[in-house]
Amino acid sequence: MLYGLSLDELVEFDINVREIQEVIDKTSEKVSDQIDWTKAWSKKYPVLAQYQGKVDTACYAAELDRLLKDLEKRYGYNELDSFLVLKDILASVWKERKK
Repeated sequence: MLYGLSLDELVEFDINVREIQEVIDKTSEKVSDQIDWTKAWSKKYPVLAQYQGKVDTACYAAELDRLLKDLEKRYGYNELDSFLVLKDILASVWKERKK
């Protein structure tokens, strides 16, 4: 939105990390909430548009909810902070698996 480009066009540009970080910093929560992130990322990762009918998401959602509540209780995080910590842990697991 800020650059008048689609997400696909933006991803194709050779933009340095600092410029991407600036866009993230300038994007309000209201604007971010309006973006269909699944749709945007499913162009690059088609599985995001296909898994809902195949995967028992309720099972995984329940386990993730348990983990989020544990972070809230154990460390006193609010819901958003717990979600961000869990997302960061998942990202670090992904990086380790890629090695």
